[in-house]
Amino acid sequence: MTIKCIIIDDEPLAIQIIREYLVQVNDLELVATFENSLEAFEWVSTHPIDLIFLDIQMPLLTGIDFVKTLPQPPKVIFTTAHRNYAIESYELDVVDYLLKPISFIRFFKAVNKFKSLKNIPISTTQIAQPELVHDHLYVNANKKFIKVLFEQIRYIESIKDYIHIHTTDQNVITKEKISSFAEKLPQDFMRIHRSFIVNVARIKAFTATHVEIEGEELPIGYSYKNEVMTRLKV
Repeated sequence: MTIKCIIIDDEPLAIQIIREYLVQVNDLELVATFENSLEAFEWVSTHPIDLIFLDIQMPLLTGIDFVKTLPQPPKVIFTTAHRNYAIESYELDVVDYLLKPISFIRFFKAVNKFKSLKNIPISTTQIAQPELVHDHLYVNANKKFIKVLFEQIRYIESIKDYIHIHTTDQNVITKEKISSFAEKLPQDFMRIHRSFIVNVARIKAFTATHVEIEGEELPIGYSYKNEVMTRLKV
């Protein structure tokens, strides 16, 4: 079964990211994109569609008002940079609520949730293949989305409600909890402390109390020590 999708978002880069994710899943078909929610409303009213990836904060007609106004709305996955709409969105019976920046893994879980609701079989080959080809994520910083390659990340540092992503060619600061950011990372990364996640491939040396990454020493938290030593096969 082909799942017909549209994207509605007033940010062109956000549309580009979801479009890039969509093409990696075999049974998703992107049939239209809209930067204007009013134009999208007219189109959806006359075209059958299975799934909408819908931003919430848009001028004139918000994503929430969009869903409320349609007499028989298709299934919706909200995509937003704001947490405070979560409760209201679930009252609308949406499939999922994705917080920007959206990782491919989180996107894929939302798609599979839609398939489960529709009793559409989930192919194991479709689960594995996209993870292998996806090598980056976009991070919301300085009022734009910045592309960060996983292989270039040295480590991630938590500073209160922000994280500092240290890479080989740039440092990016974004407002996000380190625990939620950890869910977006591939298995090449490891939590070593409540405030640090490291790229295992970049560990040059370690002791029982710290790891060394390109001349910098990062502490190993007491509660993480056994997991770290096991991962490093000590």
